[in-house]
Amino acid sequence: MKQHNHIIATAALAGLFSSCATTAPQTVSGAAKPYTAQTCIVSGNKLGSMGTPVSEVYNGQEVKFCCKPCEKKFHANPEKYIASMKH
Repeated sequence: MKQHNHIIATAALAGLFSSCATTAPQTVSGAAKPYTAQTCIVSGNKLGSMGTPVSEVYNGQEVKFCCKPCEKKFHANPEKYIASMKH
């Protein structure tokens, strides 16, 4: 019986942690307009040149960064960078 309770408790905790999602940027979904450039929206560096690119959706537009610091810079003034995509 104790083993059965342990299994149930473990499964409940796993479910709890798997349902904890960050409320930060949305993940890329089918509804997002894809980011087609091969460079970072902030620095212009080639995606992948600084490790695994970081991707998120901002107001329905997927954006990609070469690194976490660029993601932080983007959030300081996102409209500036989104506007640069439209040129």
